Amino acid sequence: MTARGEICGFGNEFSSEDPRCPGSLPEGQNNPQVCPYGLYAEQLSGSAFTCPRPTNKRSWLYRILPSVKHKPFIAMSCGDVTENWNEVEPDPNQLRWLPFNIPRPTEKRVDFVTGLHTVCGAGDAKSRNGIGIHIYTCNSSMVDRCFNNSDGDFLIVPQQGEILITTEFGKMMVEPNEICVIQQGMRFSVEVFGETRGYILEVYGAHFELPDLGPIGANGLANPRDFLCPVAWYEDRTVSTGYTVINKYQGKLFACQQDFSPFNVVAWHGNYTPYKYSLDNFMVINCVAFDHADPSIFTVLTAKSTKPGVAIADFVIFPPRWGVADHTFRPPYYHRNCMSEFMGLIKGHYEAKEEGFQPGGASLHSIMTPHGPDTGCFEKNTAAALQPERVADGTMAFMFESSFSMAVTKWGLQTCQRLDKNYYQCWETLRKHFNPKW
Repeated sequence: MTARGEICGFGNEFSSEDPRCPGSLPEGQNNPQVCPYGLYAEQLSGSAFTCPRPTNKRSWLYRILPSVKHKPFIAMSCGDVTENWNEVEPDPNQLRWLPFNIPRPTEKRVDFVTGLHTVCGAGDAKSRNGIGIHIYTCNSSMVDRCFNNSDGDFLIVPQQGEILITTEFGKMMVEPNEICVIQQGMRFSVEVFGETRGYILEVYGAHFELPDLGPIGANGLANPRDFLCPVAWYEDRTVSTGYTVINKYQGKLFACQQDFSPFNVVAWHGNYTPYKYSLDNFMVINCVAFDHADPSIFTVLTAKSTKPGVAIADFVIFPPRWGVADHTFRPPYYHRNCMSEFMGLIKGHYEAKEEGFQPGGASLHSIMTPHGPDTGCFEKNTAAALQPERVADGTMAFMFESSFSMAVTKWGLQTCQRLDKNYYQCWETLRKHFNPKW
């Protein structure tokens, strides 16, 4: 446990009880006839009962009232959240977005849920196979309402403004340059402290896990001890005006009413929890001889597909590091990829495109769409004197890489009005250097 009280580890068997109710965890069994303090026992399953033990995910929650106590769900406006991947024609071009606009509080109060916008995605929540990529832009906290994703896991990447996330397991403060994962079915509410923006990777049908290290060995990349999950915290609060539970189900949003706070879990134990991670803790592996290693060496988390070595989605970062490769073009190489690459920038300047790609913006290089360094980057780095140098100091770019061929939504292509239609021009001035008399 950290000095701030969070629990350390990734996928461990954890247990926690609010110190206001010592002994609230049952001893020796999960579901006693009468729970301590008159609590209800409720299991939250993140995997099938019969999954192999290494992949079996579940937690037991001991709560003041069970989550089943609510009025019926009714459909609500989905806003810009969608799973309709066919609302506009496909676009195979290189795409780049300027920083997404954050609504000003003086214009409109927007919380985390109403500020969700789907940019692109693929697959189907009903068949539990696919992904969605969203932007959140908001200026107000969620009041007497929470969100629950029945379709999959949310990996949240704050870019501007810290967010305080209250979950059934406790509270997490998540700042830019940190990430958090709220797994399928977990209820949460988001408090913000000003104009706030970030990115979300949603995966259906799989949970995020640490990548296999292979010949790297036992240590490196994101170390399990650096992941943090919250400690139990509860509120016994009646909401006579109605508390709204918003449920994302089969790509649509639904809402129900209840008269109490859902954050009434006094104690819990299990291995299915929300968690967060600071990107500053990533142990970088890099080339120390020659050539540019593939970006898979920067994978923080992966959601595996059923095909070995192929991910539904990887979360990859490009952190500060040393560049020391000899007789090598050090920036990312020119590339055509059988995977889709969605990139965002938390802060600083991305090394392959120091102009145009801005914090709070994004880019998408779809399957087999060519991409790579712009003209300025190429000319500078083919002439550079190769000395050991720091790369990406003060910067944090990231990538959501997926084996799915992602479609861009109408909001992403048109409604947001942030698409940079001149993006292709950053390569237009590349010139021919071929010399047959080399």
